[in-house]
Amino acid sequence: MTIETIAPTEIEAERTRGSLPLDVRSAAEFRGGHVRTAIHLPLELVTVAKVAELRGGDAARHVVLLCAAGKRATIAAERISGKGLHLLVVSGGTAACVKAGVALDKSSKGVISIERQVRIAAGSMVFTGVILGTFAHPGFYGLSGFVGAGLIFAGVTDWCGMGLLIAKAPWNK
Repeated sequence: MTIETIAPTEIEAERTRGSLPLDVRSAAEFRGGHVRTAIHLPLELVTVAKVAELRGGDAARHVVLLCAAGKRATIAAERISGKGLHLLVVSGGTAACVKAGVALDKSSKGVISIERQVRIAAGSMVFTGVILGTFAHPGFYGLSGFVGAGLIFAGVTDWCGMGLLIAKAPWNK
């Protein structure tokens, strides 16, 4: 019924109490490092029914939600709130867990986070727009301007369409 935030240092205590830790990041991000015992449930698959199934019918079992920085975990909590679940969002996500010294399990090396993939894609598009604008046609400068406007929008609203699109890419599954 309630959504609370907890500090990364409280994860171990919640785990001891029997809380269910759910990581709502992409598969690639999860493989890159996740809190021990966390179950992977991508944001797009978070439903009340799925969370209830993972809780195993234990109505008293709290659900601890994690993502990279807290935004997706909050979205997941809002999506399933008010359905008799006690939801805890880890403040600052796995990035804060790393800073707090919480142990992470890593499934694979060389995984590039969605945030880094967005920076690579945006930088490539801006660079391409500048090169084509200089050597092919000045209209290509519009590509660089469009990407710049998108980055400003993402920074102001904390919503990144490019990030959502990249998260659906086959290599992030």
